[in-house]
Amino acid sequence: MSPTVAIIGRPNVGKSTLFNRLVGRRRALVDDTPGVTRDRLEGRARLFDLEFRLLDTAGLEPEGRDTLARRLAAQSLKALEEADLGLFLVDARSGLTPLDEEIAHLLRQQRKPVVLAANKCEGRRAEALALEAFALGLGEPVLLSAEHGLGLDELAEALRPHLEAAAAASVQDGSRAEGPDGSSTIRLAVVGRPNTGKSSLVNRLLGEERLLTGPEPGLTRDAVDLRWSWQGRDFTLVDTAGLRKRARIGERLERASASAAVRAIHRADVVLLMLDATAALEKQDTVIANLALEQGKALVLAANKWDLVENPRECLAEIRHRVTHRLGQIGDVPVVTISVRTGRNLDRLMKTVCEVFDRWSRRIPTGQLNRWLAEVVARHPPPMTGGRRSKIRYATQVTTQPPEILLFSNRPARELPASYRRYLLRDLKNRFDLVGVPVRLEFRAGENPYARGAAGAG
Repeated sequence: MSPTVAIIGRPNVGKSTLFNRLVGRRRALVDDTPGVTRDRLEGRARLFDLEFRLLDTAGLEPEGRDTLARRLAAQSLKALEEADLGLFLVDARSGLTPLDEEIAHLLRQQRKPVVLAANKCEGRRAEALALEAFALGLGEPVLLSAEHGLGLDELAEALRPHLEAAAAASVQDGSRAEGPDGSSTIRLAVVGRPNTGKSSLVNRLLGEERLLTGPEPGLTRDAVDLRWSWQGRDFTLVDTAGLRKRARIGERLERASASAAVRAIHRADVVLLMLDATAALEKQDTVIANLALEQGKALVLAANKWDLVENPRECLAEIRHRVTHRLGQIGDVPVVTISVRTGRNLDRLMKTVCEVFDRWSRRIPTGQLNRWLAEVVARHPPPMTGGRRSKIRYATQVTTQPPEILLFSNRPARELPASYRRYLLRDLKNRFDLVGVPVRLEFRAGENPYARGAAGAG
């Protein structure tokens, strides 16, 4: 397994800016507002010839006055425990603060190697202030500017001996095997309105308090990627910020969080839409579901807080009725009733996710598709339009994830009634067990492109 580095420091010293610089993309939200990062983020970092796993953490305030600050501090310290090396970042512009000194004292007690770095060293005055960091007792500080990419060569040399030692220990130990990261990994984005239990679900699946949870709205801001395995299947779980109605998204930071959640949907294989069963499938839920379906994603609905529902049978019937009538593209999306608090149906939920992913990835042999086409057209031929009958001659699957079926006909698709296209799609999904999966039917006017080759071969 690659060595792990955790970036530690008080709020607003540039931890997320450095994280984005080292992972090579804007993975973490960056804003002048202190306390933007809450859940620790993970990324694959590359610094010249060094490669390592990098953790971005919330600003550390060990003696935080409110419960949120204390929970954030606990999350940051847990990241340090998980890491092989701490990268302690201070702000050279503002100089050392009592909080920096308190964090340094805490780090010295952790018995974990720490590299000290003074960020925002763009000018001579900042460099002079950075020399104060010697007083922290953590060795010579590396002077850098994460925003401008200065001092990264010195940072690499400071990290190198610790990373090499951690890598050697990992090889010798043999117990820390790298999890598979191939194409079979299911990328599962957990999305929904605020306070539906998204982070609580991920924590429950992982079996640890990995993500910050609580009664405060908007705790999750970044889209957080987490590796996990369930019954031999590899997952990347993506926890996202709650998505509110666009008109209610006012703050710049909240807009950035919403954008990160939308990007997480775009990058997902399966989208798990968390519903509050006590107020299920409201208009915003429908908007999120249709966003996932428009992008061709496999979709599963999880009705959480089922332990609070007074009339389960009526509630489930109402949810399914709304799914059928409110999701414009597909009305057979699977719905699983769960309770994160009690653990109800979580195995059933994950089994459903795997089944939907497998159907979404299915490739249907061309021969089977054309036997189906002959049967479905014989059972119900295309209607006549303009005095001519449409003929659908050939079918082939051109892509998976989502499945896309190309049908060759003698007339453009727009001349086929929408009702007949729905008939074909419904029969196709029932025949090849594609229920709950967005399937695309594309029509192309013209002769069977394989007919000429087949005739020549004969």
